[in-house]
Parts: sequence; structure tokens; C-alpha cells
Amino acid sequence: MTTDEKATGAELERLNENVSRLEELSQRLVAAMANKRQVDPALHGPSQDVFVKAATAYWHEWLNNPAKIIEHQAGYWGKMLQHYVDVQKTLSSGKLMAPPDDTPGDKRFAHPLWQTHPYFNFIKQNYLRTAQAIDDAVAALEDLDDKDRQRVSYFTHQIIDMFAPTNFLATNPDALERAVETQGQSLVQGLENLVRDIEAHDGELLVTLSDPSAFKVGENLATTPGKVVFRNRLFELIQYAPTTETVHTTPLLIFPPWINKFYILDMKEKNSLIRWIVDQGFTLFVVSWVNPDASYADVGMDDYVSEGYLTAIDKVKEITGEAQINAVGYCIAGTTLSVTLALMAKRGDTSIKAATLFTTLTDFSDPGEVGVFLDNNFVDGIERECGRTGILDSFFMSRTFSFLRSNDLIYGPAVRSYMMGETPPAFDLLHWNSDGTNLPGKMAVEYLRGLCQQDRFATTGFTICGETVSSGDVKTPLCAIACETDHIAPWKPSYRGVQKFGSRSKTFILSQSGHIAGIVNPPSKKKYGHYTNTDLKLDPEAWLDGATFNEGSWWPRWGEWLAKKSGKQVPARTPGNADHPPLADAPGTYVVAQSKG
Repeated sequence: MTTDEKATGAELERLNENVSRLEELSQRLVAAMANKRQVDPALHGPSQDVFVKAATAYWHEWLNNPAKIIEHQAGYWGKMLQHYVDVQKTLSSGKLMAPPDDTPGDKRFAHPLWQTHPYFNFIKQNYLRTAQAIDDAVAALEDLDDKDRQRVSYFTHQIIDMFAPTNFLATNPDALERAVETQGQSLVQGLENLVRDIEAHDGELLVTLSDPSAFKVGENLATTPGKVVFRNRLFELIQYAPTTETVHTTPLLIFPPWINKFYILDMKEKNSLIRWIVDQGFTLFVVSWVNPDASYADVGMDDYVSEGYLTAIDKVKEITGEAQINAVGYCIAGTTLSVTLALMAKRGDTSIKAATLFTTLTDFSDPGEVGVFLDNNFVDGIERECGRTGILDSFFMSRTFSFLRSNDLIYGPAVRSYMMGETPPAFDLLHWNSDGTNLPGKMAVEYLRGLCQQDRFATTGFTICGETVSSGDVKTPLCAIACETDHIAPWKPSYRGVQKFGSRSKTFILSQSGHIAGIVNPPSKKKYGHYTNTDLKLDPEAWLDGATFNEGSWWPRWGEWLAKKSGKQVPARTPGNADHPPLADAPGTYVVAQSKG
């Protein structure tokens, strides 16, 4: 037997093994899908009224302005026909190549064959032209109000993205090449990855974004030294060890969001905001929220404010001996901090000297892309699910936010994992993004109904701990940082919310980039700049037009603002005191504990 025959035989044997393995994995896949948990249909997609309204508006256009519809259709079919003619003309010349291509660039179609091969280029051009025609048709609908238009546009884009040719094996040159090169091994590994993900999430599909074995909290993430100095059923309070001989008198307390873990602010030493704050000479405390299970079903917003915010504030005061502290709230924790500040103002409590809000919405009149998930159908589904299980499972929140960037957080990773057979990358940010927490059922519904849907804090008043409060009640000196391309807390409504605060001293900083990268933006990277403008009476567009652009991170600017609110220097404080001895090393136990569901 020749060498070539041996090689061919080995390849054939490997292919047969892979086919056999595919059969085995297919059986596992069927079994995993059979164990799929029952979930309220409202949490899987929009209600039928979205499609009904879109169809009704379209037929209304047909009846009242048929010329516009015909013109749109004629333009689309004209382009498609011209493309077909170009393809035929190119092929008839005897050249196996693609015709001229004037479609816009798209990173999904990076493989050279999308440009050069007549089959793949034909598919790509048809897809992009059809996607553009659908976008144009939705944009031209006139019989829709703004909220319905936003929902129709959003879910239309979801359908368009889902049917991209890159998402299917037969029309993905990268995946086909890999399958041939590996004698089908990439498809076997891809199916293995798919089965693993479905088995891990009770029959639901949630793509693993990062290699779960690459990171461990407390070892290569969240490594800034400190101690847990207090613990109750809702949070652990971490006090970080000083790195300077003296510190500012006024301590700082950070409230991170409770949807994900706090260590987004302490990923690695070089980009850790927590370590940077400590190095600037501040006594820093951070709340680490519990990952609740069904026993927390009746824990509401009142509990999170009283047992969470107010208790943490009191404990920082007790440990440091200071009558006032400064506080930071990030995202939804910033919204709740704002509510807490208004409550404290009503009660005459001056414990907070100055407050900072990171990417925080307090005015939900225009919540941006997230608004498509705030209609009654979706929130009703959440309420029913919370009533059944006692919690809002982290799965639903993770999936919802992933769909806001579906190509980057769903389809792209799915293609690489399931069609290319690649191992998820060792990417710390994606690891954190997947490390979500559950929410107590009562609290989740109260937050979504009262603050998001009904926008009561910015309008008629939100009831908390027996008081009705609004943003105008907040009098605390305030600094707010928003991010220019934030898709979760858009900067314009964030700015409008700050305008409604009753504080006489207000600072607004707009960072470049998005919800995470705009905040976790250390000065050493010299990457994203920021905008400043002291005139907060302007509307958002005018504020930005008149703003000064500043190179580099906003951290030093905020550090200077915070230092002015933090008093003189005193000897550095070690974590805890006699009444609050250290309970555990940072990052604590809550951040690594898995909920029992």
C-alpha cells in the first residue's frame, strides 16, 4: 500500500469516526431538548400585536399611497434583476468570478470568497439588498407611533440578523473550509459545544462566550486586596486595603448593579477602577450583592434600599467613624441610589456628602433600545415567571441584553462555536458578562413597573419605604458619567434625568465608547476621551455641540472632583474595626456562590 493510499485510508477512517460521533451527539441533543423547562411564551419573543401593527400599517400604505409602495418594490426588484443580469453576464464570459459589488462593508462577510466567488457573492449581495429593502419599508411606514415603530424596527432587525447566510453551514465559506480541512472534526466539535450549552441551561440555548476554565474570581480576577467587614442576607461589604500612607477623611462606597457581579470594576490590575481609586488615597468600600434563590421571592425594593443601601451606608460610617460618606451607583444601582438619596432628603438624613452615577437612567421616558422589552406583554411574562419560580432567573436577563447586540453576542459566537468547532476564547470581559445573578421576583417586578415602565421617579413620584419621592427631591452634589454609544443606558435620557435633580451642584461627563468600555477606561490605555460642558440647562444636542473634548480617560477628572468632596488627609485605615472584624478576604463569598435557583 502506497503512502498516499495509507493517508487516504486514515482520512476515511477519521471521517467515519466523526460520522459515528455525530450520531451519538445527536442523541444527546434530542435528550437535552426533551428536558427543556417550561417558560412563559412572552419571554421568548414579542407579542403578536407587533406583527399585526406592522402588517396593518403596511396595508394602510397600500390603500392610501400605493404609488410609494410600488416605487419601493420596483426599486428593490430592479436592483435584484440587475444583479442577476450582472452575474449571468460575468459567467457567460467564461470567467468564474463575482460581478461588480457595491454593497456596504460588513464584518460578517470578511472571508475573501464573499467577494470573489460567484456563488457566495450572489448570496451576500441578495441578502444585503433584501435587508436594506426591508429596513427602508419599515422606515417608510407612517401609521405607527414612535414606540411601535421602535419595536417593529428592532424585531425586524432581529429576524434579518437571524437569517444572515453566515449563520448557516451551506452558505458559510469559513465553516465549509474548516469542515473539509478537518474531515468533519470541526462539525463534531461544534455539535459537542452545542450539546454542552443546551445541557447546561436546561434545554435552553445560551452560547458560552468565554472559556470557563480560563478565569477564577479571586485568583486572576478581582484580586485587589481587602476584607469583607460586614455581611447580611443581601450583600457583603468589602473594605479595600490602603496603598497610601494617608487617605482622604471621607470614605467612598460603591454600589454595583445586581444583575452582574461587582468585579467588572476589578478585572485586572491594569484596568481595575477599584485599585485605581485606592491608589488615589481613598478609603474604598464596595457592596457585593447576593445571588438570590427562591427564598428571596418576597424581597422588594424597600428591602434593597433599607437592608442594602441604608445599611451599607450606616456600616461604612460606623467602621470609619465619619458622619458623612461619598457614594457611587453604577447602572441600575445608580437608579436605586438616586431613589435612596431622595428618600434620605425626605427624612433629613445628610449621610451622603456627594454622589456619583455611572451610566444611570432616572428618566425612562426614552429608555433607548431596552425599551422594546418594557411593553406590557414582556413585563407581564416576567411577572408570571417570577410568581411561579420566586425569582427572575439570570438566564433571561443575560439573553435579553445579548439580543441588544445579537451579531456580537449571539450569532458570531454561535458560528465560531457550533459551526467552526472553536473553543470559546479566554476573554475576561465575556467571562464577566456570562456571570449573571438572579433577581428576587418582587423586586424585579417593582423595578420594571414603577421605575422603567411608569417612569414614576422622574414624574409623579415613586413610593419607597413609606415615602413618595422624585428626582427633584435629590439635593446632594452630583457627578454623572454617561457613555456616548451606550445601548443600555443611552446618554441623552441619562443627561435629561440629571437635569431634573434638585442638586445645585451638578457635573456631567460624557465618555466615548459604550456601557462597559466607557467606564472601565484606565488612563494608562489613552484610548477613549470624554466631553465636558458646565451648562446643564441646554438640551442634550446643544450640550454636546458646545462641549469641550478632552483626550484620555475621565478617571483623573472625576478623581479631582471627588478629592474636593472628600476632606483632608488622615492616616490610612486598615479594613474593619473592633466591632466589625474581617469575615473573609476580598472578593468575599457572595461573588463566587452559585444560586440554588
